Amino acid sequence: MADVTSSVSAPQARLMSLDALRGFDMCWILGLSAVVTKVLGRAFPGNGLVADIAMQFEHVKWEGFRFYDLIFPLFLFLAGVSMAIALPRRVARDGRGTAVRHLVMRAAVLVALGILASGGLKDGLDQIRWLGVLQRIGIASAAAGMLSLWLGARGLTVAMATLLIVYFWLLRCVPVPDVGTGHFAEGVNLTNYLDSVWLPGRKYDGDHDPEGILSTMPAIGTALLGVLGGQWLVGEARPMRKVGGLIVTGAVMIALGWAWHPFFPVIKKIWSSSFVLVAGGWSAVLLGVFYWSVDVRGWRRGLGPFLWVGANPIALYLCSGFGFFRVVSARLMFETPAPYDWMGAMMTFLVMLVTARWMYRRGIFVRV
Repeated sequence: MADVTSSVSAPQARLMSLDALRGFDMCWILGLSAVVTKVLGRAFPGNGLVADIAMQFEHVKWEGFRFYDLIFPLFLFLAGVSMAIALPRRVARDGRGTAVRHLVMRAAVLVALGILASGGLKDGLDQIRWLGVLQRIGIASAAAGMLSLWLGARGLTVAMATLLIVYFWLLRCVPVPDVGTGHFAEGVNLTNYLDSVWLPGRKYDGDHDPEGILSTMPAIGTALLGVLGGQWLVGEARPMRKVGGLIVTGAVMIALGWAWHPFFPVIKKIWSSSFVLVAGGWSAVLLGVFYWSVDVRGWRRGLGPFLWVGANPIALYLCSGFGFFRVVSARLMFETPAPYDWMGAMMTFLVMLVTARWMYRRGIFVRV
């Protein structure tokens, strides 16, 4: 793992659709959503349809689901897909023990990077954000990867379902002091309560965190869905059967998630089991569509930006989090008046794309 954060090497052979979808996913986090909402808002002020579209690029406050709520679970799902492709190669080459050590080290590196991206030690030990986005990706994908080393597709499906059902049972049946059982509102559910008692350091939402302790359990389920999707993609079925399987399975999961919603609401901030199914379903559908269009049909025109970003998602995410793209953009542009304030967001996004292209063209692939 010595080359985890700064390797310069040729990428392993992979499905181009996987990199394209990962890049598509990351572009929205790295500035594309700001560009779209600002441009639409300026071009169509007061338009109700445009306002509804712009709302899709904001997280729901608690219950419900919008496009922007898909970005994080889609990335975790794709991490599982990548693992289903890469882990068997590593096991065949180096053995299962080495694969386990690799998963543990990768998780540790992502946890450390996540802590650093959240401020690190600059505000003192008691202000460290121990759990966050990168930490969740590292922990959940490592757990899913380890399960995949010992379980087949049926066992992984049972493990995923067990995680979701047990999580539902815990939140439904375990009482929260001074509140009782079966509450899912913010601040009074078991997930938030355990964070307030057991999660040290700084929490994102006051005394609880959207990437907290107990909600890591269903997040592992999201990664397992990705592993299952990846195993299906590299299996022996015909390409069109793979496409159909992903899209149909995704549609079924979306339906099951919303059917569960009245009993266990779709809530991203506690990663509810119904949220796992809805987000996992949309992830599978998108993977099927991208696989069909990119790898089956061979439609590659216009994919360049997605491929550049998809090849270095963690590095670009960290650069964005540390403000690198904003600083460079501010130095390249003069201050723009209100009608043209979208130009700042556009410049920041273009700086990110230029950086991604520069790394891609020079074969710089930061492996984590």
